[in-house]
Amino acid sequence: MAKKTIKVTQIASPIGKPKDQRATLIGLGLNKMHKVSELEDTPAIRGMIKKVQHLVKVEE
Repeated sequence: MAKKTIKVTQIASPIGKPKDQRATLIGLGLNKMHKVSELEDTPAIRGMIKKVQHLVKVEE
């Protein structure tokens, strides 16, 4: 079976946000506006997305 993936798009800038949120975006492979990263759907990735949910858009 193929692993389930999710598509994460950065929709907001991390300027003025805490450093840990910027580091989380970089961990997700995002560092510029409207950049898209396709990631494996794991609990760790879901936790990272939850931390920066106000900066990203998620598509199943």
